[in-house]
Amino acid sequence: MDQLRLVIAVILSTIILFCWQYFFMPTEQSYNQINAITDSNNRIAIESEEALDTAHALKDHDEVLTNEFSESLRIPITNNYLKGSINLAGAKLDDLVLLHYEQNLKDNKKVILLSPQKTEKSYFAEFGWLSSNNKFDLPNNKTIWKVDSSTNNADDVNLFWINSQGVKFHLRFKLDDDYLFEITQRIENLSHQEIVAYPYASISRSYGQDESNSMVHEGALAVFDDKLFEFSFSDLDKETVEKKQQKGWLGFSDKYWLVSILPDSNISFNAKFSGSDNKYQSDILKNKIIVTPGQTLSDSTRFFAGAKNIDLLHKYQTKYNISLLDRAVDFGFLYFITKPIFLLLNYFYKVVGNFGIAILLMTIFIKALLFPLAYKGFVSMNRLKELQPQLAITKERFGADAVAFQKAVIDLYKKEKVNPMSGCLPLLLQMPIFFALYKVLSVTIEMRHAKFFGWLKDLSVQDPTTIFNLFGLLPWSVPSFLMIGVLPILMAITMHIQQSLNPAPTDPTQAQVMKYLPLIFLFVFASFPSGLVLYWTWSNILSIIQQIIIKRIAR
Repeated sequence: MDQLRLVIAVILSTIILFCWQYFFMPTEQSYNQINAITDSNNRIAIESEEALDTAHALKDHDEVLTNEFSESLRIPITNNYLKGSINLAGAKLDDLVLLHYEQNLKDNKKVILLSPQKTEKSYFAEFGWLSSNNKFDLPNNKTIWKVDSSTNNADDVNLFWINSQGVKFHLRFKLDDDYLFEITQRIENLSHQEIVAYPYASISRSYGQDESNSMVHEGALAVFDDKLFEFSFSDLDKETVEKKQQKGWLGFSDKYWLVSILPDSNISFNAKFSGSDNKYQSDILKNKIIVTPGQTLSDSTRFFAGAKNIDLLHKYQTKYNISLLDRAVDFGFLYFITKPIFLLLNYFYKVVGNFGIAILLMTIFIKALLFPLAYKGFVSMNRLKELQPQLAITKERFGADAVAFQKAVIDLYKKEKVNPMSGCLPLLLQMPIFFALYKVLSVTIEMRHAKFFGWLKDLSVQDPTTIFNLFGLLPWSVPSFLMIGVLPILMAITMHIQQSLNPAPTDPTQAQVMKYLPLIFLFVFASFPSGLVLYWTWSNILSIIQQIIIKRIAR
């Protein structure tokens, strides 16, 4: 009965995971723009402008860019991974397209990460200065910046603006070879009075969680003093989050993308996350600086906007001493298992260049690691089968006295040196690996659109074929709950073959459960990522081979 309980627990765990995938689906939200002000207590806050008239103002991303380029209000900035532009009105970084990622497999449209205010999904960053001293004009979100053409390159844009007091403000956007910007703000005080100013940076967006998300954090993300903090969009709707004099970084995390402000690791700042009326924003305010007449002072902040590639995050984390940047990838509470599984999988991918083959190789590695336990488990199961006559005699002897019967059974197991749970241990050890791989397939950018062979063009989604239209031969769009593909069917067949090689359970109830288990798993696994089903199917095949070898060894 212990084994029966374990089987039922495994089934229930899988069903819970399945239900989580389909029924806990956050809804999308929206919001508009922000600007910076100074409050009466000399504290800096970021508050919203007038709301956009969403019935008329929202436009297509390309339409907005075309109009603003034609009006000379934009300057392009690009490298091999990003293509974008800076809005000279307010010096907003509000246009970034990821050149190496498509929105879907059906067309070649690239992923739009940052988008201008007037679009349906606006997402942008601003950098500037704030002050409580009204004697000086500071650049704001309506300031029209000019381009320093003498120092401007495709990946290095220099802007400037001179106020009415003769103070010159400089703003430089330097893009590296990947997704990291170095934002340098400089004040050149050509006036006769000192300037007191606070450098700030902010990220704003007009939408919440991706509707396709099922098991990954999407929302505000921060590391303050070496501790990771996650706030959902619904959390921000309820409460503003403020942190004083922190060290770390912050931003917004989506399933595959990250937009974050990355101050120097030794710089303290005030941080704020806010959300109201479907507006979301994160910002930092650094300590004040004083610029005396004739003096020039600068401040730098790094800004990441791109894909959450784990190798790249590791590189930046090490190079710039950015605490826990790799945790932007949501490996979950099983982080200590999930990340090693991903690193192992990614290692095999770098060797063979195909994530499907990498999954097969990783499965072989895991099976080889667990072979000694599998061998002991098989031997133990055979010994249990040999003890069945003695167990039957013991049951007759004690009759209805369940306590005495259980004690006698335990004594018999001890005498014969048999562990009834040893046959279940390999399965128990595989379950954390199973859930970790599910997480890896669901959240890592490396697995997005990862191909195998044939019809499996994206291992992060379910098998696209189904038996109910003869695997695509019949022109019928099958409902999602009837999507029973080739791979899940192969998984169920291999599971049945594997069971037939095991000693049959002596308990009739347990035998019935095991009989229908492949059919149950067929329907549950059909909705899982095809990479996960590929792992389980190949694991079954290897288990069949293992059991044949063990039988020969045990003779």
